Amino acid sequence: MRKIIVSLFALSAAGTAQAADLDYDYLRGADYDPPPAPTIDWSGVYVGAHGGYTSGAFSQHNAVQSTLASYFANRDIESQYNVSNWVSLPGSRGRGASYGAFAGYNFQIDDVVIGVEADYTHTGLTTASFYQIARNMTTTGGMLENVAFNAASKTEIEDYGTIRGRAGYAMGNFLPYVTGGLAVGQVRFTDSVAVQNYGYNATTYSANQALTTGLPQAVVNHGYTSFNQNYPQPYTTPAGGGVQTVPAAATNLVANNRTKTVGGFAVGFGLEYAITPQILLRGEYQFVKFQSFNGHEAELNTVRGGAAVKF
Repeated sequence: MRKIIVSLFALSAAGTAQAADLDYDYLRGADYDPPPAPTIDWSGVYVGAHGGYTSGAFSQHNAVQSTLASYFANRDIESQYNVSNWVSLPGSRGRGASYGAFAGYNFQIDDVVIGVEADYTHTGLTTASFYQIARNMTTTGGMLENVAFNAASKTEIEDYGTIRGRAGYAMGNFLPYVTGGLAVGQVRFTDSVAVQNYGYNATTYSANQALTTGLPQAVVNHGYTSFNQNYPQPYTTPAGGGVQTVPAAATNLVANNRTKTVGGFAVGFGLEYAITPQILLRGEYQFVKFQSFNGHEAELNTVRGGAAVKF
């Protein structure tokens, strides 16, 4: 019996030693290595669509001045008082939704991504500006002149496009970038000003009023439908005093009424996110400034989001 117990103990000790010598990895199997995360390659052609909000600032300070300068050419009130510069239409703003499409090509060198992109945006921004002014003055020739202006300007930008370079830095699935290039847009604008100008020779009128003998001289006048030399101020002729002094109606001058294609520049920045190597999302800010056109200036600020497919 003692021999049997000793034999069992020896077998048990040997089995324990063998188990201790076994490699743990052998018992549990090979380590599990998860598949590597996909690497985003930003190179390639992409096309997409965007939508957002656009705010436009418009200036039309000089929209009618050249027209007024032509209208008052060779007049003493222009040479002495520069009346064509009296009208300075205030700036205006427009805002609203915008949408469009874009396409481009990226080339990646390590983590640096450079490329070129073109886009089209529909805005439909419309603004209007108004200005009124009336003054009277006496010229060196003795003419008492009354001048009144009523000006209006309407500007509309419906569509514009840009072609820009881009530069970004790849950070995994994210691509922050900056962009800049050229812009071109289509603008419709109408500028007009109603001009009323009438006057008479106040020196002659005063001399006539001071006469005690002799005949009065004719009072030179212009811009009236009817004029009473004894009562030259509008609507001051008393009953029985003769014809009423009535200024003529204003003359409406159209300075501009046209559609024009204008150029400019565009700059901006944004952030793209690759949902998959082929599906891209973006958020972007873009600033566009157009060159001056016919006394107008325009600049646009756009915040937008977009999605694209990369090939």
